Amino acid sequence: MAIDPICKMTVDEKTATFKSEYKGKTYYFCAPGCKKKFDSEPEKYAV
Repeated sequence: MAIDPICKMTVDEKTATFKSEYKGKTYYFCAPGCKKKFDSEPEKYAV
């Protein structure tokens, strides 16, 4: 399970609909709003 970097919800990587790549790492999101927020400022949320 992955953690949504925006809202900290648990997300199943196998079924996640919303995901983004940043610097070679995949980030998973619970909803399109979290993905959009990450995509606008990935350096702020990437770990």
